[in-house]
Amino acid sequence: MKRVEIESFSKSFLLFCFSMSSLVLALFYLNYQRELQNLDRELISHMNLCSYTLNCSEYKINFIPKNGKLTFYLYKGSDEIYALYPIKKANFFLKIYMSRKEYQGKVAYLHRELIKYLLITLFIVIMLSIAFSLYALYPLRQALLLTREFIKDILHDVNTPMATMRLNLSLLKREFGENRKLKRVERGIDNLLLLQENLKHYLLQHELELEQINLRELVTSRVEMIERNYPKLTYSINISSAHVKTNRKGLIRILDNIIGNASKYNKEGGKVEIEYKNGVLKISDTGIGIREVEKVFDRFYKEHQRGVGIGLHIVKKLCDELNIEVSIESKLNIGTTVYLKFPR
Repeated sequence: MKRVEIESFSKSFLLFCFSMSSLVLALFYLNYQRELQNLDRELISHMNLCSYTLNCSEYKINFIPKNGKLTFYLYKGSDEIYALYPIKKANFFLKIYMSRKEYQGKVAYLHRELIKYLLITLFIVIMLSIAFSLYALYPLRQALLLTREFIKDILHDVNTPMATMRLNLSLLKREFGENRKLKRVERGIDNLLLLQENLKHYLLQHELELEQINLRELVTSRVEMIERNYPKLTYSINISSAHVKTNRKGLIRILDNIIGNASKYNKEGGKVEIEYKNGVLKISDTGIGIREVEKVFDRFYKEHQRGVGIGLHIVKKLCDELNIEVSIESKLNIGTTVYLKFPR
């Protein structure tokens, strides 16, 4: 199951199981209290019978002076459980009793029986919760499956027109040379390709293999690819010879999204600075900033019309998979800084 399906299943299971278990526990508690009362009624009934026949195999008999206590009533002392009965023309009571230990033995037997049935009932509740959660999850899984298949088909069909557009763009460059309009078209195509790659990763969650990567070479290659679309921005890279162990494709997706955003939402004549120090890669820009930094990693959250709001969500997901700590600082109209702390 995908992560969203696991989350949906877990929440459905916990909600159903917790509510049903709470109800079962409440009913068993009430039943336990009722069984204790039944036990006391049974004891006093037997003692009443014993007071007439004096044939009491499990109770003991004694006589005590009258002391103003109620008769035909079950008393629970610290050492014994007893009842008092009047004797005609006598100044003492008949006392029928049993030890507290014997009474606790009866209560313990009652505990064991109730706990046994409680565990059986809770097991049934868990099985029902699993069945209910799977049943509730089925429509969601079908909808997600249809959505994934639809997007995969769209991404596949987009390859042909995208390749045609790039080919025609290269022909136009040969015919008319470099100009601002063609660069704008090229930038739009690159944005579409980035969106396509993000969607592919979002749908195809493959296990990421780790390898040693020259960070300076990788960052330089990604910057060189992006900066040609933003000729009015200045890019600076301050990374000495540094190697990190991570997944190449995953790190490329992370860098493309972060550097792409730093360029896309920058000011005219702005800067993008990239620095690596003490295991932390810092990417800063002089752009328009972010209003609600705490929401930027939420799926489909965006503060501007451009984009669909999944870029930074994918960055966060990839960072979690690669054990890279990501954090963002931003001030409106001043700029944004993204920190990527690689595992040692």
